[in-house]
Amino acid sequence: MELARRTIDAHTDAGPDEDGIHTVGAAVMAADYRMFAGVNLYHFTGGPCAELVALGAARAQGARQMRCIVAVGNHGRGVIGPCGRDRQVFVDYYPTMRVIVPTPEGLRSVLAADLVPLAQRWIPEAGMNGLDPTLYQDPETAGPPIIRFHPRYLEAVRSGTKTKTTRFRDPAKLGPARLVFESDPEVVLSAEVTDIRHCLVSDLTDQDAHAEGLTTAAELREALKGHYPDLTGADEVEVITFQINEKTGAAQTADAGVPLH
Repeated sequence: MELARRTIDAHTDAGPDEDGIHTVGAAVMAADYRMFAGVNLYHFTGGPCAELVALGAARAQGARQMRCIVAVGNHGRGVIGPCGRDRQVFVDYYPTMRVIVPTPEGLRSVLAADLVPLAQRWIPEAGMNGLDPTLYQDPETAGPPIIRFHPRYLEAVRSGTKTKTTRFRDPAKLGPARLVFESDPEVVLSAEVTDIRHCLVSDLTDQDAHAEGLTTAAELREALKGHYPDLTGADEVEVITFQINEKTGAAQTADAGVPLH
């Protein structure tokens, strides 16, 4: 929300209570936690809303799956819910993306599909499909827990070079898991989380680094900064140990889901 607010406050062309071309800002968080912003481009023929501009910016910079989106009005107007066209776009392309909307009880985060109950989904290959409720299941709850990875880690995980992943504020659970890689299409590996260790960033070891396909703890800490720029040595992380399920370790593709590192 803060990114959306800063973006529109910096780039609006209208004063308080004035009409303008750029009056709404939006921010979208991709599956790998990168964030992208956009502003609306009003036109009487139907210029794009800020949310669609932000989604286009995310795609242009390599993001394929989205976690969350929000739109904010200029001059302190706060969060604005998506219009009907935006809702249909969300359902068609990102049905499991979370959308922050205002309600009488305050802000809520809801699945995009829940904004258009019983909607039919349009896809480029087949046009309008019949209603299929499974398309709108939250991937977080439909099956074993998801651990998201950037696609550059796929071969290291497949080969067994990478058997750990270090996470900050992204908790995991012992037991079955789905390792989801943000390729196009997504790749899913069935796995088992065998150990979870909590430690400070400063206490990460060379052994932890080796299990992630790196050489030293210092190299691991530097790599983590690429995913979590504000991470400090005093922050607590989870070191998650996993193994690929030998029976179903072959790659699967997934039509919906949200991946990471």
